[in-house]
Parts: sequence; structure tokens; C-alpha cells
Amino acid sequence: MESTNLLQALTTWNWAPSIWIGIGLFVGAYLLAIGPLRRRFRSSEPVTRAQVAWFLAGAAVIFLALASPLDDLGDEFLFSAHMVQHLLLALIAPLFLLLGTPGWLLRPLLRYPLAARVARILTAPLVAFAAFNAVFLIWHLPVLYEATLHNESIHIFEHLLFMATGVLNWWPVVSPMPELPRLSLPAQLLYLFLDGLPMTILGALVVFAPTVLYPTYAAAPRLADLGALADQQIAGLVMWMQGGMIYLAALGVVFFDWMGREERAEQAK
Repeated sequence: MESTNLLQALTTWNWAPSIWIGIGLFVGAYLLAIGPLRRRFRSSEPVTRAQVAWFLAGAAVIFLALASPLDDLGDEFLFSAHMVQHLLLALIAPLFLLLGTPGWLLRPLLRYPLAARVARILTAPLVAFAAFNAVFLIWHLPVLYEATLHNESIHIFEHLLFMATGVLNWWPVVSPMPELPRLSLPAQLLYLFLDGLPMTILGALVVFAPTVLYPTYAAAPRLADLGALADQQIAGLVMWMQGGMIYLAALGVVFFDWMGREERAEQAK
């Protein structure tokens, strides 16, 4: 029975048209905008291969999270698989998409005063920090988490919020627009350090919880003799350690960028 469940989990793809068509249209619109339609954007510049690669990688991460067997594995069997999916949607995909998006592609939105005002508010570091972490923490409350597992519309809404606030979360670090600027490099270091703390704390709470937090996983068919509590501890470690590694990598990139600029400035004197 366990081998049947495992085979099912590892071979079940999500064929929902909204995912396949949605991602296809999303990527197609991007490629049209940076290609045949680019000259319609004022002050547009050719997009680098690296930017295209980042954007396509972001779309691929979303596809992997939502359409691959990881989706069914996380919804029906393993909390730990669901945590991997959440990290992909909330941290990895938004970062990649933002790195691949040129500022001129978004700049037309700022022509409208209300849109510009809202964008400045949402991308402010404190607001972006609060929005992302509040959304991530609240949706892991048992009552809301269980709701997502039993109602597909709520689940889709949760994923959209993860991705939207994920973009806001990375904006102060990798903003592509001077109108909505990045933090200074030292401030980015502080922002990233503080930004990783809520997820680390939540992961630790999950790891050390004495009982299974989510009834769905307590009742789920077991895979490879992995108990529900052990699966939950792995999920907490994914959130705690893997999430921490993502932030640590970002901190490293920003730190060495800062040191490199300082060194070049000294040599220029």
C-alpha cells in the first residue's frame, strides 16, 4: 500500500488548464514585450540574456511548484513537500522574476498618480517586510492552512499572495527602477538579516511542536514509513534551514558587492 501511495505521489501531475495556460501566457507576454513590442515602451533598452534567463527560471520554478508531482505530494501526503512548494513560490520565484524584469517594462504603470502612490507605499522596506512576513506567518496558522487544503479557491488565493508579497519582499534589494529605489547596500544587509528571522522562528516552532499541527497530515497515508510528526519536523527544518540558506546567500551577494565597491572606491582615490 505504501509503495502504491509513493508511486502515485511521484507520478501525479497537475493538469489544471489555469496553470499551464496561465504560465504560458505569462511567459509569452514577457517575450513579446521585450521583443517585438519593445520599441513601444519609452526609454526601453535591449534585455540581456541574463535577464531573460532569470525570468524564464522564475516561471519554471512556478511551474515546478504548481504542476509537478510536488503539488500532489504536498497537498495529499507530506507537509515537508508543501513547505518546499511554499519556499519556491514565496522566495525563489519572485526573486528570479524580479531579476529578469527590466524597469522600463514596469515604468508605464507609474504614469498614473494613484498607481505610483500605491507602488511607493507597497515597496517601502517596512511595508514590504511586514506584508510578506505577515502573509507567510498567517497562512500557516492551522485553521487557514487546513482551509487551503480543502478549498482550491482559497489555495490559489494563498499562492497568489505568496508570490505578490514575495516580489514586494525582494524589491528593496533588487528593484529594477530608480523611481522605486533599492536600499543602500549596508541597509540591504540589515533588511535581509531581519527579514529572515520570522521564517526562522516559525520553522523552529514547527520543529519543536510536540504534536502534529495539521489534521490533514495526521490522517494522510504514510510514505516510506515516515511518520506525521517526523514529516512535520522535516517541514520545519525546510523552513528554518533552507529558508535561512536563501537569505544567507542573498546576504553574501550583497556583502561582497558592498566590499567590492568600497575597494574600487579606495583604488580610485
